[in-house]
Amino acid sequence: MKQGLIYLFVFSILLAESISSQSAPSNFTSNKKADSIFFALKGQLEEATKGSNALLISQRHWKLGEFYRTTGVYSEALEQFNKALERVHHFEKDTLHVIVNNCIGKVHFSLSKFEIAKQYFEESEEIANLLGNTKGVAVSKGLLGACFEKQGKYPEALEYQKQSLSLFQELGDKAGVSMANENIGSIYEDLGEYDMAFRYFQKSFEYLHGKRIWQEANVLNNLGDVYRKQGDYPNALIYTGKAMQVAGAIQDNHQLESANKDLSKAYVLLGDFKQAHYYLSEAERYNREWLENQNTRQLNVLQTIYDTNKKEAQIQLLQEQNKVSSANQKLLWVALFAVAAILIVAFTYRGRKRQAKLKIQEYEQRILKAELERKAFEEENLQQQIQLKTAALSRYSLHLSQKNKILLDLSKTLKNIVSRRSMDASFKIKELAKEIDFNLQQEGEWDEFMNFFKEIHPDFIRKLSALSGSSLSPAEMRLGMLLRLNLSSKEIASILRVTPDSVRVARYRLRKKLPIDQKEELVNFMVDL
Repeated sequence: MKQGLIYLFVFSILLAESISSQSAPSNFTSNKKADSIFFALKGQLEEATKGSNALLISQRHWKLGEFYRTTGVYSEALEQFNKALERVHHFEKDTLHVIVNNCIGKVHFSLSKFEIAKQYFEESEEIANLLGNTKGVAVSKGLLGACFEKQGKYPEALEYQKQSLSLFQELGDKAGVSMANENIGSIYEDLGEYDMAFRYFQKSFEYLHGKRIWQEANVLNNLGDVYRKQGDYPNALIYTGKAMQVAGAIQDNHQLESANKDLSKAYVLLGDFKQAHYYLSEAERYNREWLENQNTRQLNVLQTIYDTNKKEAQIQLLQEQNKVSSANQKLLWVALFAVAAILIVAFTYRGRKRQAKLKIQEYEQRILKAELERKAFEEENLQQQIQLKTAALSRYSLHLSQKNKILLDLSKTLKNIVSRRSMDASFKIKELAKEIDFNLQQEGEWDEFMNFFKEIHPDFIRKLSALSGSSLSPAEMRLGMLLRLNLSSKEIASILRVTPDSVRVARYRLRKKLPIDQKEELVNFMVDL
């Protein structure tokens, strides 16, 4: 009876976790609490190992491994899960075996090793079937469906997720039903079947509405995505805004980043580039905060592990030193045996000291590796930001070109109408043409263009000015910036409101002022600055 209660308790914790393909926030998000949780779990494990209850020891290993997994320290997590499995194998197939197998699979899933993850999830499903554990089967099928979705195998993913949904419905498990519906909606969204995706997301939201948890914000974001992809931008803004409110209430930076990014996409499609830029900047800010918090948690856990192991190594050294002192005292009484005892203890002491140093060096290397990975990830994130801003600048240039072309064509048309003397409205049409010409001469949009350009290429103007033989005029500087964007002469002529021949002459004059080899293209020279 007692063993059965342990199984029920362990499995209820597993079911509380999301089986969605998106990663859930850590249960150990507070850096201040992480140390206390780690020491509590490690203390429970040490206390359990003093006894002979193998099942309890396995459970303690699993809990410590789950702490490592949720904080992103995957190597330590796998070590603890494998130790839990070693002891579980001494018993018949049981629920804890299903749980630990799924946890190992989740680690490989997080590392994008989907084939390895599927092997563990399939084994968990098989064991759960043998035990007649319907919940275990439902969870394992949902995880298998997530693997297939990540691999782009959508028919298989749908089949597993629908089987998982059916099992949760039989059990009356509302949380499981909600998760399965959200996963199915995600697959249909990837397939472009937005009506089906909306239907499943709505079913998931019926359970999550008002829960004020990250899953509610995630489903609201998904509903907003479907509306946006269907062209219903007002509803897209409403649902994404609700997602941002929920994420803000629970202070979930990851969901706040997603909501702001989706709002930026919607405003781009609406043509409101200022709002789009604002929400994109907010998304980048929340992304930086989320990454900093995640990296800080991982580094704190690694540092705690390092400090703990270092202290344990030092304690072992002190214990060995005490053994050496005791052996030295016995030398006075047993001379013959003392020599052998000294040699043995000294050899053991040196060996363990060497092992302790190796452990310390290993954890120092792990901390250094984590720091390098963090910097590499930040650099990749910066490159993505530059690409996004470059795309925004190109869209803005195209918008400016199209607007000027329309205004120029309209002005020419009005002037042609004026030339017809038989028309009485010539005076008003002349006034309208003058007003359009006046608007074409405004420089406000160039100022906004300059601000965009300086954000993406902050050193370009300084380098171009330094390389020129003589000072460059504002028109030549504008031409250089447009060439840096790799625009054609025809596109540049439309933006500057001149003929393509004028652009070619201006390019020739600009080339003469710069130290360019005769065989080198002017555009390539600008791009390399």
